[in-house]
Amino acid sequence: MSPATILVLAMSMSMDAFAVSVGRGAAMGRPRVSEALRTGMVFGLVEAATPVIGWAAGLAASSYVEAVDHWIAFALLGGVGVHMLASAFFAREEEEAPRGRSLPILLATAVGTSIDAMAVGVSLAFLDVNIWITAAAIGLTTFIMSSGGMLLGRLVGARFGRVAEVVAGVALVAIGATILIEHLSA
Repeated sequence: MSPATILVLAMSMSMDAFAVSVGRGAAMGRPRVSEALRTGMVFGLVEAATPVIGWAAGLAASSYVEAVDHWIAFALLGGVGVHMLASAFFAREEEEAPRGRSLPILLATAVGTSIDAMAVGVSLAFLDVNIWITAAAIGLTTFIMSSGGMLLGRLVGARFGRVAEVVAGVALVAIGATILIEHLSA
């Protein structure tokens, strides 16, 4: 996987956390920088861990599905992308901005937004990637985007988060399609 693809993947995986962070920032009014950094840290650590978990599960099953691994990667990435698009277009307003500031609520929100990263991790097991570099890129990108999203939320509100989620969904579908096309044309 090229560095550009890893960057696009990291940004795509970070968009749902970014969208939630924008919503949280808008709901909190004027979040402090320390609150934004705490949010970024929690989201980043969880988002970095989940693709590794998915990758390990996918690696365990890879010998059984080697003939169709490109289709699995396409289906998982495409499915996550379509899910992100659907949630961006059909999300209810009250789901957008969790209002609690407690660590358990923040952690639950981070886990909820990182389930897609676990599915992507499964698909990465079928590709030639360094999972540690990819997971670190996803975690760092999520930290930066979530922290910035909290601070941005007080300026632009929750609507901008939906746009970010649409862009991320389209990018994931495109990555999945590229994997499929590259494998079928080889």
